Amino acid sequence: MMRASFSSYDLIFKQPAGTSRGVLRKKQSYFLKIEDASAPFPVGWGEVGILRGLSMDDVPELEAQLHWTAQNISLGLEELYVANAQFPSIQFALEQAFSHLQHGFQHFQTPYSQGEESIAINGLIWMGDESFMLDQISRRLEEGFTTLKMKVGAIDWAMEQALLEGIRKEFSKKELTLRLDANGAFTLKEALEVDQVLAGLAVHSIEQPLAVDHREDLAELVRRAHTPVALDESLIGLVEKGEREMLLDQIIPSYIILKPSFIGGWRGADHWIELAEARGIEWWVTSALESNVGMNAIAQWASTKNNLLPQGLGTGSLYINNLPAPHRVVGGQLQLIDHIQKSWDLSALS
Repeated sequence: MMRASFSSYDLIFKQPAGTSRGVLRKKQSYFLKIEDASAPFPVGWGEVGILRGLSMDDVPELEAQLHWTAQNISLGLEELYVANAQFPSIQFALEQAFSHLQHGFQHFQTPYSQGEESIAINGLIWMGDESFMLDQISRRLEEGFTTLKMKVGAIDWAMEQALLEGIRKEFSKKELTLRLDANGAFTLKEALEVDQVLAGLAVHSIEQPLAVDHREDLAELVRRAHTPVALDESLIGLVEKGEREMLLDQIIPSYIILKPSFIGGWRGADHWIELAEARGIEWWVTSALESNVGMNAIAQWASTKNNLLPQGLGTGSLYINNLPAPHRVVGGQLQLIDHIQKSWDLSALS
């Protein structure tokens, strides 16, 4: 007989010396546990990776929906996936847990899941003063990263510009690919001014330069900017095919960034990829600060796509109490360190 339950777990962020102390101290995740003695693996785990204030399912009804889903687990994946259309993080947890029952944590059979290949990822840079950030970049380069992701719009732009110019003086575009993430910090006028600077710095892309609700301005920015625009938060909350197509057709970004916990898991991400590739739009996948349970599920799925762009899967080291990981980062690559068929110690979730 199949039964299910949910538990909650608080992931605690590290706060590296030299950074401005961020607001985030911890991230709450929920975990779905399905037990089925008749399955190849008797226990299946899935992570409900919400981010407060950002996920579309960060709503008061979330916990009630979690309990309803657990109580009705016998309905199966297909019916429960549809029933959770407004709760994409639960959809992803269901995909993970039902897959785990059948395959263990090795969700897909790929060279990556066999430990034969690795996944190129971007390195993350904490915000701080110029010397601190340059030191981080030097460390990331020594670690083998060739693509770095940095936030902009978080502090004074003049200071950020000076940092970026200082970085480019030290590291050429052949040595270092720079991705920027603005989290909707700019107006159209500001973004166009910023773009004039970025054009001379060989920046790969700028992620979500304008707020989600400024679609017309985003479309204009894409038409006028030298720096390719990537959409991230703009994808959140778009469930129907028509509204997803409308977004892509109106803005025509160079890239979209896929966070499975925000967009309905593997199949939601697959749908976005289908729509994007039909329009010549490229993509990469990144985590939504999941624990290693969700991160492993994202990496396993990403390895099926043969996407050569560096992926955003380097967030596992952000926590001081992350759950056990089957992977590690070596030389700017995510690698499997065992074939993960053995059980993880997830006693912390009980």
